[in-house]
Amino acid sequence: MAQTRRSKMIDEIDSRAPVAATVADSADQLTTIYDSDTYGLNAMRETLPSHCYKKIREVISTGQALDPAIADMVANGMKEWAIKKGATHYTHWFQPLNGLAAEKHDAFISIFPGDDRLLLEFSGMQLIKGEPDASSFPSGGLRSTWEARGYTVWDPTSPPFIKREVNGSILCIPTAFCSWTGEALDQKTPLLRSMDYVSDAALAVLSSIFGEKHKKVFPTLGIEQVCESSVKDKQTNIHFYLSRPDLINCGRTLVGAKPPKGQEMEDHYFGSMNARIVACIQEVEWRCWKLGMPLKTRHNEVAPGQYEVAPIFERANVASDHNMLLMDILKSVAIKHDLICLLHEKPFAGVNGSGKHNNYSLATDGGVNLLDPGLTPSQNARFILFLSAIIRAVDLHADLLRASVANPGNEHRLGANEAPPAIISIYLGQELDKVVRDIISSNKTTLTSPPQKSVNTTASTTSTTANNEVNNMWLGVDQFPPLPRDSTDRNRTSPFAFTGNKFEFRAVGSSQVTSFPCIILNTIVAESLIYIRKEIEAAIAAGTPASASYNQVIKKVLQTHERIIFNGDGYGQEWRDIAAKRGLLNLRSTPEALSLLNSDKNIKLFEQSNNILSPVELASRQHILYEFYSKSIAIEAKSMYDLVATSVLPACYKHQRNVAESLNSIMPFIQSQPNFKQPTAQINNLGELIESINLLSEQNIKLNNAIKHATSIESDCDRATHLNQSVIPIMNEVRRYSDHLETIVEDSLWPLPKYSEILFLR
Repeated sequence: MAQTRRSKMIDEIDSRAPVAATVADSADQLTTIYDSDTYGLNAMRETLPSHCYKKIREVISTGQALDPAIADMVANGMKEWAIKKGATHYTHWFQPLNGLAAEKHDAFISIFPGDDRLLLEFSGMQLIKGEPDASSFPSGGLRSTWEARGYTVWDPTSPPFIKREVNGSILCIPTAFCSWTGEALDQKTPLLRSMDYVSDAALAVLSSIFGEKHKKVFPTLGIEQVCESSVKDKQTNIHFYLSRPDLINCGRTLVGAKPPKGQEMEDHYFGSMNARIVACIQEVEWRCWKLGMPLKTRHNEVAPGQYEVAPIFERANVASDHNMLLMDILKSVAIKHDLICLLHEKPFAGVNGSGKHNNYSLATDGGVNLLDPGLTPSQNARFILFLSAIIRAVDLHADLLRASVANPGNEHRLGANEAPPAIISIYLGQELDKVVRDIISSNKTTLTSPPQKSVNTTASTTSTTANNEVNNMWLGVDQFPPLPRDSTDRNRTSPFAFTGNKFEFRAVGSSQVTSFPCIILNTIVAESLIYIRKEIEAAIAAGTPASASYNQVIKKVLQTHERIIFNGDGYGQEWRDIAAKRGLLNLRSTPEALSLLNSDKNIKLFEQSNNILSPVELASRQHILYEFYSKSIAIEAKSMYDLVATSVLPACYKHQRNVAESLNSIMPFIQSQPNFKQPTAQINNLGELIESINLLSEQNIKLNNAIKHATSIESDCDRATHLNQSVIPIMNEVRRYSDHLETIVEDSLWPLPKYSEILFLR
């Protein structure tokens, strides 16, 4: 049999040599190299005058305003440090509204006037301000093509870092990005606004209600990143990835029959990691550690070829920056190891999709985790207040949380295979649920001071046990040491689950920028904290004792918003029925979710929140998200049409011809022998082929017509809705017939690598 592209790739995989080590550093160097490629506090301490270092440290630790007078000193110290690291260029690294990071490189050079001598310079103004072109980035109408000026501004709270290339290094300076008229054109600006807003709201609660004095409260994130790998080989141009135009164009497979074996044997999750994958992830880890990114956990995920890495908690803006870097590092290191990193939420149908679990908490500048329940949560008034604020926030603004995770990939993922459903709810666990029920039915909560706890915990691990006494499990084996039981189980079907001392927002997609969901969380939590504080203060002003005012307000809040709490199976029809009776939203599609993004309620919320997103900035983001959805589905539809027309159908026609010719070759003999049975199996096979090919061809033509119609629709919402309700159903039909044909067409003729090859061959 003549070799096909698929068979050549399989031979290439079979002949691969063992993976050579690519990490030169050893474990005893870890504490030395950690943060070594980051201009953080350690590097600043060594390169800046002491008074300058103290000022910049205060900016980072407390969020106070930056003194421009120190900018030149910081710039000079940063330049000298970067040059020693091999950097010839610097860039203002920013995050425009296209879901990616952007950078424009400038060299550290200038010419000495008069004699053309080359100087290495970097001024405070160059550090603080950059001017990239703003016209070619998505702006949602905030900028026209002829309005090109944009500004980047240094974010001193996120450390600059070295990006190493083959022939040199670049100093990357995290910045915000805004238009000439002052609108935010990026993810970072509103994130920093929301962080200040929730900090002010939390500080006011801590001071007014509990008499505690803190300088700053920081939202923290621990972001679990799940990705999938696809075998790729750089040495030849014959490999699975480049043989799948759908993976290249869309990041996911548009056709592909279910393999004989998928994830049903449950043999991949936490399984022994493939040597090539371990080598790849080890290099990712060392690169991240040098950049001060505290990656801690790695493991096989549920689906074949699916892997997860998770860091220790960081401040939200730094965690978001680091996650952007991590996605870039994963993709670039994967290529070096002859792999492809797929960040699409559902690259392969029928197996687990990939998410990004945002573990969210609030911490003071002294390291106190405000969501730590302590040993007696029912008596921890501070914890109960912050818990109540989050319950109220999620109930009132479930539409915003759902919109914050609305993208094309998540439509394939939400609602099954350990991804939460589109109905937003909160999981508290048995113990906290009892605490909430007790408060609603009585007044047991009192104003007491909770214990101080550290916020340093990993994203993938639950924390303290919240019981009056240690709750150890006994497994019937005397030799086992005491096994402490956590205060909550883990509910993988909940979009927003309490997991010990944080909430895990599980609905965020693998490819998403984490800033937008965090902006929403900060804003709605701050609004609820302000509401609860004002209600308590008003009750006290009316003459009610402080403790009674607290109990009265907390009880009312929990009574009003308990409908959002659900501790059961989020996948079942029973929960959908319960949610409908409770009046909870079930926004299953992206257009449905995005339609509510700039509702009057949400416009008012952001306006009252110090304009974290002004009405025009909110409208621009809705426009961009609609546009991204429509373009993504249109690209998928066009790719599917081309793939079927130029690859799938021609292969089917060849097989149909072979079957027909085989049948014709034996028919004279059959007809000459009256006692021979008719070849009904071949006849039926040919009939099935003809019928399936006709149906596939008809649906593909129908798909092409639907695509053309979509281009004539002007309204963002109407076009997205048409693609969702008309084009996607046709795509599903095209896939159904194509996948069926894959199971009956001769294997050597099928042009596309199959799932069993992509998912399992390493």
